[in-house]
Amino acid sequence: MGDGLPSSQQMSLAGFAKQWSAKLARHIPPGQFGRYLLVGTWNTLFGYGSYAFFTAILSPMIPHSYIAASVISSLLNISVSYLGYKFFVFKTKGNYLREWVRCVGVYSGGILFGVLALPVLVLLIRRNTRFVAEAPYIAGALLTAFMVVYSFLGHKKFSFRSPA
Repeated sequence: MGDGLPSSQQMSLAGFAKQWSAKLARHIPPGQFGRYLLVGTWNTLFGYGSYAFFTAILSPMIPHSYIAASVISSLLNISVSYLGYKFFVFKTKGNYLREWVRCVGVYSGGILFGVLALPVLVLLIRRNTRFVAEAPYIAGALLTAFMVVYSFLGHKKFSFRSPA
């Protein structure tokens, strides 16, 4: 690879990704991440649908209804996601309020990270590639992929962790 390391110390990007994903997979019960992705797909569809519904309902009543719709639908969507994760993915018992508050915390942390990281990623993509107009979409896709893993681990290790 020409980086001055002996061939035994060199690792391709594919090798690194395979090693990293194997380490991550050791901490996840079989099928759990697949169930998480299935619930996440439902959450995405339901979330956008509820946002569109509340926007349409509130539009004739208040200006900038999409802002209120976003707040209302976010609380509803976090609650729906919570139920899917609790009963289908992590299969925990009891602790309803504590787990829901923790879910809100995981999502809030992710939202804050996204708000801070998005402009940085867009700038980096624009400066280092030819994708100027596409940069926000590429950055959004990269953050989405990161957030899937972040939120899974956050929910597994924080929101729905078993008491020690």
